[in-house]
Amino acid sequence: MIIEKVVAGPLETNAYLLGCEQTKKGIVIDPGKGSTERLLLLIKKHDLVIEGIYLTHSHFDHIADVARLKKEKGWPVYIHKEDAGNLKDPGSDGIPNMFGLEGVMPDGYLEDGEERNLGNMQFLVIHTPGHSFGGVCFYFVKEKALISGDTLFRGTYGRTDLPTSSPEKMKASLEIIRCLPDDVNVYPGHGGPTTIGREKKWL
Repeated sequence: MIIEKVVAGPLETNAYLLGCEQTKKGIVIDPGKGSTERLLLLIKKHDLVIEGIYLTHSHFDHIADVARLKKEKGWPVYIHKEDAGNLKDPGSDGIPNMFGLEGVMPDGYLEDGEERNLGNMQFLVIHTPGHSFGGVCFYFVKEKALISGDTLFRGTYGRTDLPTSSPEKMKASLEIIRCLPDDVNVYPGHGGPTTIGREKKWL
């Protein structure tokens, strides 16, 4: 499994490039502001064919380069339906559109519990509202990797004081995540990686 991280934008948002080493198929996750050039270099480095842009949620710092990549590369964009409105009309979630982002129409919707393929790998979509209505995590079971977006960080969890946040929903989402095996590696939307086992000490 190929996992590359690009830290971009004023909020140091983590964009990820994930790929299957055998088939050379890949996806981009949460391309933040200014991440495009570095992502394209990494895609070339690994000789990947990108199958889509997957979004953990629609907050401005996670979708800032989506419009550019879709225009330039034509890659389809996937998001949970409950966050799709803010992707189409950035700022409609009550959080200011700080970058003056252009809206993007999603090409498909992510649903809780669905399995998706990335080359020879499969990953599970887990709906984890709390930070936003349509927040999701991507769980690669065999590879023991969780792309957690802004649901879970190293030592803490996503903000729940935003217009689309809910402390109660976040608590329920964290209860789901804490049931994953301890040796699952967690790749969050900000900051460094961690493991489920490490975070279970406070989850």
